[in-house]
Amino acid sequence: MDQIVRDLERAVRNVPDFPTPGIQFKDITPILADPNLLNRAVEALAHPFEQAGITKVVGIEARGFILGAMLAHHLGAGFVPVRKKGKLPYETVSSEYELEYGVDVIEMHVDAIAPNDRVLIHDDVIATGGTAAAGYDLARHAGGEVVGFAFLIELTFLEGRAKLDDSLMIHTVMQV
Repeated sequence: MDQIVRDLERAVRNVPDFPTPGIQFKDITPILADPNLLNRAVEALAHPFEQAGITKVVGIEARGFILGAMLAHHLGAGFVPVRKKGKLPYETVSSEYELEYGVDVIEMHVDAIAPNDRVLIHDDVIATGGTAAAGYDLARHAGGEVVGFAFLIELTFLEGRAKLDDSLMIHTVMQV
């Protein structure tokens, strides 16, 4: 596993001042472009949850859709897209979360998760933890049993993990 992490870390591209000055954006597109790295990333994300009976993977917009759908396929689970307010076509439930300056809202279809579903929350990066915590709230509101969280990258200096339910597995492949 250590070699996989090193290979993935080397592939992540740092983009300074994106989307705003002072932000060091972690670009995972080089991983997505390499079929070997892409498969290894999905395997690394899935590994701790392979025997957990996951029935749904919640992927958070937008990059969480890419690996999240592949993660769901790998685990033999369904995929649930969670999007910004107003982007889903059917009846939704929503969860509000705090940003540095204000609030935002994410939504999920009302019928996306059933009460007996075992749910894994996925996003490519955990930064402040707000969107992952909101995804957790949506899954719980629908009656799903959240089993854990899976992130490709954790920006540890932002302490987003503190916003998550620490009684659950919080798995990150890479930490920055």
